[in-house]
Amino acid sequence: MLNRKTFFVMVALALAGSASVVYSHSDSWKFTENNNNVIRMQTKGGNPQKTGNVKIEFYGHMAFKITSPQGLSIMIDPWRNDPSGAWGLWFPKEFPETPTDIVLSTHAHFDHDAVYRTHAIMVLERMAGEFKLGDVKITGVAEKHMCKSKGWYKWTEAAKEFNQDFCPPDNFLHMDNFIQIIETGGIRIAHWGDNRPLPAKFADDALKNIDVLIMNIDGSRHILSYEDIDSALKRYNPKVVIPGHYYTKGASSVLTTLSTADEWVNRQKDVVRLNTSELILNPDKIESLTSRIYYFGMNHAKK
Repeated sequence: MLNRKTFFVMVALALAGSASVVYSHSDSWKFTENNNNVIRMQTKGGNPQKTGNVKIEFYGHMAFKITSPQGLSIMIDPWRNDPSGAWGLWFPKEFPETPTDIVLSTHAHFDHDAVYRTHAIMVLERMAGEFKLGDVKITGVAEKHMCKSKGWYKWTEAAKEFNQDFCPPDNFLHMDNFIQIIETGGIRIAHWGDNRPLPAKFADDALKNIDVLIMNIDGSRHILSYEDIDSALKRYNPKVVIPGHYYTKGASSVLTTLSTADEWVNRQKDVVRLNTSELILNPDKIESLTSRIYYFGMNHAKK
Protein backbone atom coordinates (compact mmCIF):
# COMPACT_ATOMS: atom_id res chain seq x y z
CA MET A 1 0.00 0.00 0.00
CA LEU A 2 1.02 3.62 -0.53
CA ASN A 3 2.37 5.95 2.13
CA ARG A 4 0.27 9.03 2.78
CA LYS A 5 2.42 11.57 0.93
CA THR A 6 2.57 9.43 -2.21
CA PHE A 7 -1.16 8.78 -2.02
CA PHE A 8 -2.14 12.44 -1.98
CA VAL A 9 0.26 13.28 -4.82
CA MET A 10 -1.26 10.52 -6.97
CA VAL A 11 -4.80 11.67 -6.16
CA ALA A 12 -3.93 15.22 -7.19
CA LEU A 13 -2.46 14.01 -10.48
CA ALA A 14 -5.46 11.80 -11.17
CA LEU A 15 -7.88 14.65 -10.56
CA ALA A 16 -5.85 17.10 -12.60
CA GLY A 17 -5.78 14.69 -15.52
CA SER A 18 -9.46 13.87 -15.43
CA ALA A 19 -11.00 15.09 -18.69
CA SER A 20 -14.61 14.28 -17.96
CA VAL A 21 -17.06 13.47 -15.21
CA VAL A 22 -19.24 10.38 -15.36
CA TYR A 23 -22.67 10.62 -13.78
CA SER A 24 -24.91 7.80 -12.66
CA HIS A 25 -27.98 7.12 -14.77
CA SER A 26 -30.31 4.31 -15.73
CA ASP A 27 -29.21 2.09 -18.60
CA SER A 28 -32.06 -0.37 -18.11
CA TRP A 29 -33.69 0.49 -21.44
CA LYS A 30 -30.59 -0.86 -23.19
CA PHE A 31 -30.67 -4.32 -21.60
CA THR A 32 -31.41 -7.02 -24.16
CA GLU A 33 -31.48 -10.17 -22.03
CA ASN A 34 -34.65 -11.88 -20.84
CA ASN A 35 -35.37 -12.39 -17.12
CA ASN A 36 -38.75 -13.69 -15.95
CA ASN A 37 -37.44 -14.76 -12.55
CA VAL A 38 -39.28 -12.08 -10.57
CA ILE A 39 -42.56 -13.11 -12.21
CA ARG A 40 -41.83 -16.74 -11.35
CA MET A 41 -41.09 -15.87 -7.73
CA GLN A 42 -44.21 -13.75 -7.46
CA THR A 43 -46.32 -16.62 -8.81
CA LYS A 44 -44.62 -19.42 -6.91
CA GLY A 45 -44.19 -17.73 -3.55
CA GLY A 46 -41.94 -19.24 -0.92
CA ASN A 47 -40.89 -19.32 2.71
CA PRO A 48 -37.72 -17.42 3.76
CA GLN A 49 -37.48 -19.65 6.84
CA LYS A 50 -37.40 -22.90 4.87
CA THR A 51 -33.86 -24.24 5.10
CA GLY A 52 -31.69 -24.47 2.03
CA ASN A 53 -28.39 -23.47 0.45
CA VAL A 54 -27.71 -19.73 0.21
CA LYS A 55 -24.96 -18.52 -2.12
CA ILE A 56 -22.94 -15.42 -1.22
CA GLU A 57 -20.64 -13.92 -3.88
CA PHE A 58 -18.06 -11.19 -3.27
CA TYR A 59 -17.60 -8.50 -5.94
CA GLY A 60 -14.98 -6.46 -4.11
CA HIS A 61 -15.31 -3.60 -1.65
CA MET A 62 -18.77 -3.87 -0.02
CA ALA A 63 -20.55 -5.45 -3.01
CA PHE A 64 -22.11 -8.84 -2.31
CA LYS A 65 -24.60 -10.89 -4.29
CA ILE A 66 -26.90 -13.21 -2.35
CA THR A 67 -28.88 -15.94 -4.10
CA SER A 68 -31.74 -17.73 -2.37
CA PRO A 69 -32.38 -21.50 -2.50
CA GLN A 70 -35.15 -20.87 -5.09
CA GLY A 71 -32.80 -18.75 -7.20
CA LEU A 72 -33.78 -15.15 -6.40
CA SER A 73 -30.65 -12.98 -6.54
CA ILE A 74 -29.96 -9.74 -4.65
CA MET A 75 -26.94 -7.52 -5.28
CA ILE A 76 -26.01 -5.12 -2.46
CA ASP A 77 -23.84 -2.00 -2.81
CA PRO A 78 -22.27 -2.12 -6.29
CA TRP A 79 -19.50 0.47 -6.50
CA ARG A 80 -18.29 3.20 -8.87
CA ASN A 81 -15.80 6.07 -8.80
CA ASP A 82 -16.90 9.39 -7.36
CA PRO A 83 -18.64 11.29 -10.20
CA SER A 84 -17.59 14.66 -8.74
CA GLY A 85 -13.89 13.72 -8.83
CA ALA A 86 -13.42 15.08 -5.31
CA TRP A 87 -12.55 11.74 -3.71
CA GLY A 88 -10.13 10.37 -6.30
CA LEU A 89 -10.17 7.11 -8.22
CA TRP A 90 -10.99 4.20 -5.94
CA PHE A 91 -11.64 1.62 -8.65
CA PRO A 92 -9.59 0.83 -11.78
CA LYS A 93 -12.62 -0.40 -13.73
CA GLU A 94 -16.35 0.04 -13.77
CA PHE A 95 -18.48 -2.39 -11.80
CA PRO A 96 -19.22 -5.47 -13.94
CA GLU A 97 -22.59 -5.41 -15.70
CA THR A 98 -23.99 -8.26 -13.65
CA PRO A 99 -27.46 -9.79 -14.14
CA THR A 100 -29.44 -9.83 -10.89
CA ASP A 101 -33.09 -9.80 -9.88
CA ILE A 102 -32.88 -7.11 -7.19
CA VAL A 103 -30.25 -4.48 -6.46
CA LEU A 104 -29.99 -2.69 -3.10
CA SER A 105 -27.94 0.28 -1.99
CA THR A 106 -27.34 1.04 1.68
CA HIS A 107 -26.54 4.74 1.21
CA ALA A 108 -25.84 7.46 -1.34
CA HIS A 109 -22.03 7.31 -1.54
CA PHE A 110 -20.20 6.51 -4.76
CA ASP A 111 -18.60 3.31 -3.47
CA HIS A 112 -22.02 1.82 -2.66
CA ASP A 113 -24.60 3.17 -5.11
CA ALA A 114 -23.84 2.10 -8.71
CA VAL A 115 -27.25 0.45 -9.03
CA TYR A 116 -27.34 1.38 -12.73
CA ARG A 117 -24.39 -0.96 -13.43
CA THR A 118 -26.27 -4.14 -12.54
CA HIS A 119 -28.81 -5.60 -14.96
CA ALA A 120 -31.50 -5.69 -12.29
CA ILE A 121 -35.23 -6.16 -12.70
CA MET A 122 -35.89 -4.25 -9.47
CA VAL A 123 -33.98 -1.34 -7.89
CA LEU A 124 -34.47 -0.82 -4.15
CA GLU A 125 -32.18 2.06 -3.25
CA ARG A 126 -31.87 2.90 0.45
CA MET A 127 -34.87 0.78 1.39
CA ALA A 128 -36.45 0.88 4.85
CA GLY A 129 -39.26 -1.38 6.04
CA GLU A 130 -40.05 -4.89 4.84
CA PHE A 131 -40.14 -6.43 1.39
CA LYS A 132 -40.96 -10.05 0.56
CA LEU A 133 -40.75 -11.94 -2.72
CA GLY A 134 -40.51 -15.69 -3.24
CA ASP A 135 -38.34 -17.19 -0.53
CA VAL A 136 -36.70 -13.89 0.40
CA LYS A 137 -37.60 -11.32 3.03
CA ILE A 138 -35.63 -8.06 3.11
CA THR A 139 -35.75 -5.72 6.10
CA GLY A 140 -34.24 -2.29 5.62
CA VAL A 141 -33.28 -0.61 8.88
CA ALA A 142 -33.05 3.19 8.70
CA GLU A 143 -29.95 4.34 10.57
CA LYS A 144 -26.95 6.68 10.31
CA HIS A 145 -23.59 6.55 8.55
CA MET A 146 -20.40 6.67 10.60
CA CYS A 147 -19.61 10.39 10.90
CA LYS A 148 -16.32 10.56 12.86
CA SER A 149 -13.39 8.90 11.15
CA LYS A 150 -11.07 6.98 13.47
CA GLY A 151 -8.43 5.78 11.02
CA TRP A 152 -5.37 7.53 9.59
CA TYR A 153 -7.34 9.13 6.75
CA LYS A 154 -9.55 11.78 8.37
CA TRP A 155 -12.20 11.86 5.65
CA THR A 156 -14.82 13.42 7.93
CA GLU A 157 -12.77 16.61 8.09
CA ALA A 158 -14.15 17.29 4.62
CA ALA A 159 -17.41 18.25 6.34
CA LYS A 160 -15.91 21.68 6.99
CA GLU A 161 -14.94 22.14 3.33
CA PHE A 162 -18.44 21.18 2.20
CA ASN A 163 -20.02 23.34 4.89
CA GLN A 164 -21.90 20.37 6.29
CA ASP A 165 -22.40 18.58 9.56
CA PHE A 166 -21.89 14.89 8.78
CA CYS A 167 -23.35 13.82 12.14
CA PRO A 168 -27.04 13.48 13.12
CA PRO A 169 -29.54 14.92 13.65
CA ASP A 170 -28.84 17.62 11.02
CA ASN A 171 -26.74 15.61 8.56
CA PHE A 172 -27.42 15.80 4.82
CA LEU A 173 -29.25 12.72 3.53
CA HIS A 174 -26.09 11.15 2.07
CA MET A 175 -25.06 10.42 5.68
CA ASP A 176 -28.14 8.28 6.27
CA ASN A 177 -27.44 4.55 6.08
CA PHE A 178 -29.87 1.66 5.70
CA ILE A 179 -28.68 -1.66 7.11
CA GLN A 180 -30.12 -4.44 4.97
CA ILE A 181 -31.15 -7.75 6.53
CA ILE A 182 -31.74 -10.56 4.03
CA GLU A 183 -33.64 -13.59 5.29
CA THR A 184 -33.64 -16.68 3.09
CA GLY A 185 -32.86 -20.39 3.36
CA GLY A 186 -33.46 -20.20 7.11
CA ILE A 187 -30.54 -17.75 7.50
CA ARG A 188 -30.59 -14.04 8.43
CA ILE A 189 -27.79 -12.05 6.77
CA ALA A 190 -27.10 -8.44 7.78
CA HIS A 191 -25.20 -6.07 5.48
CA TRP A 192 -23.82 -3.21 7.59
CA GLY A 193 -23.37 -0.62 4.84
CA ASP A 194 -21.24 2.12 6.43
CA ASN A 195 -23.24 2.32 9.63
CA ARG A 196 -22.08 3.95 12.86
CA PRO A 197 -20.86 1.44 15.46
CA LEU A 198 -23.65 1.99 17.99
CA PRO A 199 -27.03 2.00 16.22
CA ALA A 200 -30.23 3.30 17.77
CA LYS A 201 -32.30 0.83 19.81
CA PHE A 202 -34.64 -0.14 16.96
CA ALA A 203 -31.71 -1.09 14.73
CA ASP A 204 -29.85 -2.69 17.61
CA ASP A 205 -32.84 -4.93 18.35
CA ALA A 206 -33.21 -5.90 14.69
CA LEU A 207 -29.61 -7.11 14.62
CA LYS A 208 -29.80 -9.28 17.74
CA ASN A 209 -30.78 -12.52 15.97
CA ILE A 210 -28.69 -12.35 12.82
CA ASP A 211 -26.71 -15.39 11.66
CA VAL A 212 -24.31 -13.73 9.22
CA LEU A 213 -22.82 -10.25 9.59
CA ILE A 214 -21.15 -8.56 6.60
CA MET A 215 -19.13 -5.75 8.14
CA ASN A 216 -16.57 -3.05 7.29
CA ILE A 217 -13.18 -4.42 8.30
CA ASP A 218 -9.91 -3.00 6.99
CA GLY A 219 -6.52 -2.05 8.34
CA SER A 220 -6.98 1.67 7.75
CA ARG A 221 -10.07 1.65 10.01
CA HIS A 222 -11.78 3.79 7.39
CA ILE A 223 -15.27 3.29 8.89
CA LEU A 224 -14.93 1.18 12.04
CA SER A 225 -12.08 0.72 14.50
CA TYR A 226 -11.09 -2.77 15.57
CA GLU A 227 -12.67 -2.01 18.95
CA ASP A 228 -15.94 -1.11 17.19
CA ILE A 229 -15.90 -4.41 15.30
CA ASP A 230 -15.06 -6.53 18.34
CA SER A 231 -17.78 -4.84 20.40
CA ALA A 232 -20.37 -5.45 17.67
CA LEU A 233 -19.48 -9.14 17.51
CA LYS A 234 -19.93 -9.47 21.27
CA ARG A 235 -23.23 -7.59 21.10
CA TYR A 236 -24.82 -9.50 18.21
CA ASN A 237 -23.00 -12.84 18.48
CA PRO A 238 -23.38 -13.81 14.81
CA LYS A 239 -22.52 -17.33 13.74
CA VAL A 240 -20.58 -16.04 10.72
CA VAL A 241 -18.66 -12.81 10.04
CA ILE A 242 -17.70 -11.77 6.50
CA PRO A 243 -15.27 -8.83 6.12
CA GLY A 244 -16.00 -6.24 3.45
CA HIS A 245 -15.04 -2.67 2.52
CA TYR A 246 -11.33 -3.47 2.31
CA TYR A 247 -8.66 -3.12 -0.39
CA THR A 248 -9.18 -5.89 -2.94
CA LYS A 249 -6.51 -6.23 -5.62
CA GLY A 250 -8.10 -6.05 -9.05
CA ALA A 251 -11.32 -4.47 -7.80
CA SER A 252 -9.75 -1.63 -5.79
CA SER A 253 -7.40 1.00 -7.17
CA VAL A 254 -4.02 1.71 -5.54
CA LEU A 255 -5.44 5.21 -4.99
CA THR A 256 -7.97 3.98 -2.45
CA THR A 257 -7.36 4.90 1.18
CA LEU A 258 -8.28 1.39 2.29
CA SER A 259 -6.06 -1.46 3.45
CA THR A 260 -6.67 -5.20 3.43
CA ALA A 261 -8.48 -6.94 6.28
CA ASP A 262 -5.49 -9.23 6.87
CA GLU A 263 -4.34 -7.67 10.14
CA TRP A 264 -7.70 -8.06 11.87
CA VAL A 265 -8.38 -11.49 10.36
CA ASN A 266 -4.98 -12.78 11.51
CA ARG A 267 -5.95 -12.00 15.10
CA GLN A 268 -9.06 -14.20 15.00
CA LYS A 269 -9.21 -17.81 16.19
CA ASP A 270 -11.76 -19.36 13.82
CA VAL A 271 -10.97 -18.30 10.26
CA VAL A 272 -11.69 -19.88 6.89
CA ARG A 273 -9.67 -18.26 4.10
CA LEU A 274 -11.61 -18.81 0.91
CA ASN A 275 -9.92 -19.49 -2.42
CA THR A 276 -12.96 -18.52 -4.47
CA SER A 277 -15.38 -15.61 -4.72
CA GLU A 278 -18.35 -17.81 -3.74
CA LEU A 279 -19.53 -19.16 -0.40
CA ILE A 280 -22.42 -21.57 0.21
CA LEU A 281 -24.09 -21.48 3.63
CA ASN A 282 -27.05 -23.29 5.13
CA PRO A 283 -28.45 -23.59 8.68
CA ASP A 284 -26.87 -27.00 9.31
CA LYS A 285 -23.43 -25.76 8.26
CA ILE A 286 -23.44 -22.75 10.60
CA GLU A 287 -25.58 -24.00 13.50
CA SER A 288 -22.70 -24.68 15.89
CA LEU A 289 -20.52 -21.71 14.88
CA THR A 290 -19.74 -18.58 16.89
CA SER A 291 -18.29 -15.67 14.91
CA ARG A 292 -16.44 -17.82 12.38
CA ILE A 293 -14.67 -15.58 9.88
CA TYR A 294 -15.11 -16.39 6.21
CA TYR A 295 -12.56 -14.22 4.44
CA PHE A 296 -12.68 -13.81 0.66
CA GLY A 297 -9.33 -12.01 0.65
CA MET A 298 -8.46 -11.01 -2.94
CA ASN A 299 -11.00 -13.39 -4.50
CA HIS A 300 -13.74 -11.35 -6.14
CA ALA A 301 -16.21 -12.07 -8.94
CA LYS A 302 -15.37 -10.50 -12.30
CA LYS A 303 -18.60 -11.32 -14.17
